Amino acid sequence: MRVATDIGGTFTDLVYIEEDGTLCVNKSHTTPPNYEQGVLDVIEKSNVDPEAVRDLIHGTTVVINALTERKGAKTGLITTKGFRDTLEIGRGNRPDLFNFNFKKPVPFVPRYLRLEVEERTDYQGNELVLLNEDDVRRCVEIFKKEGVEAIAIVYLHSYVNESHEIQTENLIAKLWPEIAVTASYSVSKEWREYERTNTAVLNSYVKPSAGKYIDKLFEQLEKKNIRCPKYIMQSNGGTTTFEKAKEVPINMVESGPVAGIYGAAMLGKMLGEEKIIAFDIGGTTAKCALVDGGEVKTTTEYKIEKTGRFPGYPIRVPVVDIVEIGNGGGSIAWIDNTNSLRVGPESAGALPGPVAYQKGGTKPTTTDANLVVGRLSRKNFDMEVDMDKVRFAIQDTIGTPYGLNAEEAAMGIIRVANSNMLNALKLVSVRKGYDPRDFSLVAFGGGGPMHAAALAKELNIKKIIIPIAASVFSAWGMLMTDLRADDIQTFRVNLNNADYDSINSKWREMEEKAFRDNAEKGIGKENVYFIYYMDMRYEGQDHTVKVKVPAEDMSAENKGLFIEAFHKEHEQNYSFRLEDSGVEIVNMHLASFGRVEKTPIKEMEAQPYTLEESILEVRPVIFEEEGRLDTIVYSREKLSPGMTISGPAVIEEVSASTVVYPGMTALIDKYGDIIIETGV
Repeated sequence: MRVATDIGGTFTDLVYIEEDGTLCVNKSHTTPPNYEQGVLDVIEKSNVDPEAVRDLIHGTTVVINALTERKGAKTGLITTKGFRDTLEIGRGNRPDLFNFNFKKPVPFVPRYLRLEVEERTDYQGNELVLLNEDDVRRCVEIFKKEGVEAIAIVYLHSYVNESHEIQTENLIAKLWPEIAVTASYSVSKEWREYERTNTAVLNSYVKPSAGKYIDKLFEQLEKKNIRCPKYIMQSNGGTTTFEKAKEVPINMVESGPVAGIYGAAMLGKMLGEEKIIAFDIGGTTAKCALVDGGEVKTTTEYKIEKTGRFPGYPIRVPVVDIVEIGNGGGSIAWIDNTNSLRVGPESAGALPGPVAYQKGGTKPTTTDANLVVGRLSRKNFDMEVDMDKVRFAIQDTIGTPYGLNAEEAAMGIIRVANSNMLNALKLVSVRKGYDPRDFSLVAFGGGGPMHAAALAKELNIKKIIIPIAASVFSAWGMLMTDLRADDIQTFRVNLNNADYDSINSKWREMEEKAFRDNAEKGIGKENVYFIYYMDMRYEGQDHTVKVKVPAEDMSAENKGLFIEAFHKEHEQNYSFRLEDSGVEIVNMHLASFGRVEKTPIKEMEAQPYTLEESILEVRPVIFEEEGRLDTIVYSREKLSPGMTISGPAVIEEVSASTVVYPGMTALIDKYGDIIIETGV
């Protein structure tokens, strides 16, 4: 079997596919701060035979948690003389222009731990000033006295000539071999000093804790006799080995969420749907991304903690282009100082959890609201639910201040949560020039199936796909991935007078590096394949557009194909093209994949139940416009391919509930997915 585990804010998920294509799933509670325990718990709960595991893939939140909770290592920065304050200066592009209370991001490295050394190369990589090794020794002595736990090295123009960074790295290895070190060239070879510096610093900041976590997990799995190849999900939509993940842990910043996006793209291909909006609602957050033509888009413009008023911290590594908001099943409903109802971003998490969990939670959440309106059943929880306590929390916190009863207040919570999620869906579709009506919505996570119908209705989306094992779908997505590494190098060329030989030889150099990298992971040359991208722009522009370019060498004869691909992508993003403007290449981006043998899911066998026999109960459920309706509740486990259900209906499984609105129709497909035709 192939096994995948995914740590979420509330639950840790497990999926495995047996050799014959049988899919098995399970969940257990996430166990902060010892997250590896949750993985071991869910493996034990699933009765996985250690000897039968062919490979294991893991998705983790350990990196994003260390960053957002500021629980990383005490980090020092060594940089070129005169550039100590790059992190402090940052960028001048304020997201909230007229906010006089604006505060710049506080650097992860305070000024007293940002030290300078004498060295210099120019923008073409020519050495101007030799590296002063005595300066490096002085930096190491200071860091030792200050109790620094990790060091970042960032020199000016090292993206084009890394020799001084390598020299510094080697010297530190002799002077202080046990310290965690990140040299910027090993993380990012793109220009932009601030972004590159911040990326190297954040990688160093999380390196010790990520390394300890990976080692601890590896050790515990080995003790359980799970001695197969082990991989970790990366933010770029691919996997890497445990050892490689420890070198550049910043690549795991969105490790868990992106797996579901990739899984949605793979499911779309299985079902013949090339245009997908992937939508994942977990316990803490809702995530969404757009897949066009079956391709999952990545970006290096990723920022953590970015909001409408705060610029966030840039991370210059490839991340699946994803929008994430603090709205999930555990999101807390509250009233702000303007008397407006809010839901999230604060979450009740796994502990104390929603009021329904009976673990000490007293603040009402989206899960509690869905219970009160009848969309969730208390019978479906793995603990006894005190409905009086749930109703009181909603009534007391939200209902009474507005003069509403518990049901009305719960419906208000759901509407606000849906509104927040709707904005996120618009950010990945309408705001990027895509019409949602052309796409199908793949909804997963514990809450995705419950909210999908309302959101599809608002966006006029015609089809919703609720995958089998929806609540653990991100873990399933991991089983569909290949190993992936991205090599992005700044390589500025004006296509008016391009040297095609230098462009093509650069591709060859990057390909050879990728073959070597995959060989270290045990992947032979015959199982390596590439996708080629270029970051391109019009002459005079500052920003670039990432363009998937033809997998062929550039020449005077086919140059037009590359330029047209750029025009088309630019028009999609910004609604115009400049046919008469010159075009520049800024970065060359090679995505290399190591093919992993996958087990296809087998088609679902018919269950020995009629549609009537799969009915669990009829219960009143409140819908936005229709009010309270008697609604048939079906057991998903008893439904067979070909069965059709008319809304209003609820389809329940162990860890998720699919809500089918009045006027909608749900069909069970050959794999067991629920296909909802919205009728819009």
